Amino acid sequence: MWFKNLHLYRWHDAPDIDLDALEDALIEHAYRPLGGSEARRLGWCPPAGRQGVRHVHEVQGHRLLATLRQERLLPAGVVREEVESRAADREAAEGRPLPRKEKQALKEQVYEEFLPRAFVRSQRVELWWDTRRSLIGINTSSRKRAEEMLDLLRQTLGSLKVTPLATQTLPIRAMTTWLTDIDARPPMLTLGDQVELKAKGDDGVLRARQVDLDSDEIQNVLAGGREATKLAIHLEGHLSLTLHDDLALKGLRFDDKLLDEASQADDGGDAILRLETDFVLMAQALATTVEQLIDWLGGESQAAASPLSSDAMASDAP
Repeated sequence: MWFKNLHLYRWHDAPDIDLDALEDALIEHAYRPLGGSEARRLGWCPPAGRQGVRHVHEVQGHRLLATLRQERLLPAGVVREEVESRAADREAAEGRPLPRKEKQALKEQVYEEFLPRAFVRSQRVELWWDTRRSLIGINTSSRKRAEEMLDLLRQTLGSLKVTPLATQTLPIRAMTTWLTDIDARPPMLTLGDQVELKAKGDDGVLRARQVDLDSDEIQNVLAGGREATKLAIHLEGHLSLTLHDDLALKGLRFDDKLLDEASQADDGGDAILRLETDFVLMAQALATTVEQLIDWLGGESQAAASPLSSDAMASDAP
């Protein structure tokens, strides 16, 4: 249940929708099994998995949603090999080379025949909605997957105005400053042992793991003009993470004290109560962490206050 990654979004004009109405809306867009000819499908599912029936859980203003994404895996090489074989047979039988248009039609035929027999890959993605802060965090390492989930939420609610969370100080500048100037580091922040340093020119990216980031070696590299695009940090009492230059938080590892508090909570063997207990403890830690990061990065950027629909965001996704 504990998130591993987080893409953050500011929700503008968030609707005041009660829990039952939201549950009904999610059920209307719930996951349905893949049809034989479908390549992929995305829909809402109970965050508690098979043990749950509700599609949304809310504790102290924090809401938890989840999607299930399934797609059929049909390797392009398998399709290409079959198309080439069938094309060769037809060319030999008809005594002529197949035009490009006929090869394309053959490719579509093979794809349709092979797709129902392809393996299916499933992926669950969770969404944290902090209703009091109008903040959304999505537990995925891929921004494309995060925006795909936002698009489903837009379809579910009828409208959705969100922007990626942005700060006055660019993360790349703050991370570089924290590395080069010990006195500039916030009191509760401790550097980890991983960093990614990018040159302004075409000198590529330097990645270092399990190193002393205050070492002369790292400082000499920084003196050469490189900037930090990823930096492992620890927020005392909350969690460790790798901060990225797009404000994505990855490799989340929650503090042992927090995990101990969760494990000691009395849930009476109730799986749903366990889920909600873990969730609210995690959500509170994430909310505090996000607020702290925004403060350290000079406050939230007003330049990002012009809302985009998730459709517009998805069209720009890499």
